Amino acid sequence: MSESLFTQLLDLACGAFLLAAVVVLWRRELAAIVRLFALQGLALAAIALLLGLHEDRWDLIAVAAGIGALRAGLLPYLIRRALATLVTDRAQGQDQAAYTHSEEVRETQPLVNVAASLLTAAALTLLAYAVARPLVELDPTPATRALPVGLAVVLIGFFVLVTRRRALAQVVGFLLLDNGITATAFLAASGVPLIVELGVSFDVLLAVLVLQLLTVRVREAFGTTDIDDLRELHD
Repeated sequence: MSESLFTQLLDLACGAFLLAAVVVLWRRELAAIVRLFALQGLALAAIALLLGLHEDRWDLIAVAAGIGALRAGLLPYLIRRALATLVTDRAQGQDQAAYTHSEEVRETQPLVNVAASLLTAAALTLLAYAVARPLVELDPTPATRALPVGLAVVLIGFFVLVTRRRALAQVVGFLLLDNGITATAFLAASGVPLIVELGVSFDVLLAVLVLQLLTVRVREAFGTTDIDDLRELHD
């Protein structure tokens, strides 16, 4: 693979990776947010694959395959299954339209509205580029020049985590944050050892399984997964 082709494909993958995180702030339907997370997982796998092909590292290619299977396949499936479980009882005895518009399938009242969220995402992206500029100047390779994208997704994931009210939307925010950290590691250090990535992936999978179980139990106990409503119950 030539240097120019590698640079173009890497920029394309990083652009799709960042765009998926930004569009998550725009969409309110949880099913659409999960699809965007799956697309971001594919973009992250593409970043690892391109680095592996460019550097002739089969361990990175194996990591890319694992990332694609886990973050674009298994994790979105688990979240969709949890979402289906949350709304199944609301759909019993109702038509399909009522099921589709159930309050559990939409982020109806985020703490920050869509317009302000998109402006915040732009500001966080500019901040990431400003912070990463000294690091890029130390070794201005195509991978390090894309490093601000990983940092921007970390910040956007944290923003989703603290501004969304539905528990599953916060789970997606946590996973966006983890994707950003993984992308930053790939771009800054040309990937991580296979055993490290496997360990981190199993930790993330375990965390999602636990959060899925807790979300379903909270829904059964209190009738909602709205975090603000749960705070009011505590008060």
